[in-house]
Amino acid sequence: MLDLAWQKSSFSTGDHGECVEVAARPGGPMLLRESGRPGDVVSTGPAAMRMLMARVKAGVFGGGRVG
Repeated sequence: MLDLAWQKSSFSTGDHGECVEVAARPGGPMLLRESGRPGDVVSTGPAAMRMLMARVKAGVFGGGRVG
């Protein structure tokens, strides 16, 4: 995997390594991974990422509304 600057979710707590991380390749797609499985990476474009984030914040996935 490329040497990317992965950013952890602001809701990540402790040193458990259980969080969502995001990175962007210059001129390429946005990348998502779960820190417990760093080799499994999903790529997406900006429009799909905006839609995903809006749905997560709205609580569509059962976790409650996110600030």
